[in-house]
Amino acid sequence: MDAGRHFKNPENTLRDFDTETVARLIATVADVALVVDRHGVVQDMVVGSDDLPLVDADNWLGRHWNETVTVESRPKVEGLLRDANRKTSSRWRQLNHPSCRGGPDVPIMYSTVGVGRGERIIAIGRDLRAVAALQQRLIEAQQSMEQDYARLRQAETRYRVLFQLATEAVLIIDAADLKIIEANPAAANVLGEQVKQLSGKIFTDIFDDDNSQIVQTLLFTARATGRVERVQLNATAERRPLIAAVSLFRQGNSTHFLARLSIASETEPTPPDTPASLDLSTIINNLPDAFVVTDPHGRVLTANRAFLDLVQLVTEEQIKGKSLEQWLGRPAVDFNVLLSNLRQHGSVRLFVTTLQGEYGAAAEVEISAVSVPDDSHPCFGFAIRHIGRRLSTQLATGRELPRSVEQMTELVGRVSLKELVRDTTDMIERLCIEAALELTRDNRASAAELLGLSRQSLYVKLRRYGLGDLTPDDSKSTN
Repeated sequence: MDAGRHFKNPENTLRDFDTETVARLIATVADVALVVDRHGVVQDMVVGSDDLPLVDADNWLGRHWNETVTVESRPKVEGLLRDANRKTSSRWRQLNHPSCRGGPDVPIMYSTVGVGRGERIIAIGRDLRAVAALQQRLIEAQQSMEQDYARLRQAETRYRVLFQLATEAVLIIDAADLKIIEANPAAANVLGEQVKQLSGKIFTDIFDDDNSQIVQTLLFTARATGRVERVQLNATAERRPLIAAVSLFRQGNSTHFLARLSIASETEPTPPDTPASLDLSTIINNLPDAFVVTDPHGRVLTANRAFLDLVQLVTEEQIKGKSLEQWLGRPAVDFNVLLSNLRQHGSVRLFVTTLQGEYGAAAEVEISAVSVPDDSHPCFGFAIRHIGRRLSTQLATGRELPRSVEQMTELVGRVSLKELVRDTTDMIERLCIEAALELTRDNRASAAELLGLSRQSLYVKLRRYGLGDLTPDDSKSTN
């Protein structure tokens, strides 16, 4: 017998324990404690944890222990009852009880010990829900990891297929020692070598010595800027002229170069669809969307016809040198936001505002802008699109109810705060009335009670918002 699992002198150390003390001790150490007879009928019980969702636990007394557990746990109950007749404690077994909350079963780990002459058995239970939750989280984490591994394997398979079948010569190079890590068959064909021979070779060694300085400059520039396009080099094999493009990328904690190689042709003809001379200014001037170029301070340098139509002017000279701010709907707000974002981020997308014409016409517009940081002539370009036809009739008036937070915030600066608050209140009131009518299936007496209104007040509001069809009797009741 293992002395570490039993008291050494219980006759002396525990002789003063009375039944009340033993009961408190069992209730303290156990989440669930049962006293059953040798047939398994529950004689007494205590639930030490208040949050155990056990089904019908108040009515367990007088019932067989088997009836309180799930079907698969009943053989374990019989095993616990058999083990209780031994002098030592039975081994722990997990039993599952149905949950009173309709959720998963409640797992309890039980051990039994016989008392007296075997007429009574005490079952000590420990709540395993925390352990079960941890096990469930572990299973979910393992499943998530397996899904991630599967996605990685699929991505690697696709990469391998594309890398091997690509017609463009591609080399993956370690940026630290310039060794070629991978080369596809197209690269081996262009360089006149085998794929296995290229792997591990120094990238600079595949080019002529005359090009060593060009290669070093190419890699240095790619490391500094991230990408270099179209540099002509000569390969050592067959002295074939090649066009190289190199880009830098990170993989984990290491940096790599991706080099793309192609055979240089003597002449590179212009694509037949490209016009000999492309007059970009003519295209911009005839665009249906407005286009404006300003200096860094927002003063207009040039604009197309569509912008002149929006601001109700005739000639470009009428707007040159003027600030774009004077035509924007929210002066000193929209313009400052646009300029600050252009200076900070270099571009702005889909900025919604209004454009005011010289004679009072207003148009809802959407602005995309870009900063051109030219050393000699820095400027800003603004593409302005009229979106009035896109907007709903409610927003076109600027006074109707907004249908979203975004639409409501767009009215700031064009509608006073007092009007916004009033219209928003009306919108909420109407939505609440519609919800109440829907919940009560158009029973207006019940809807009024649900909203805390009198029937007369509800009818007034129904007429105000045009909700439902009021009968003559309803109309009379409001007077």
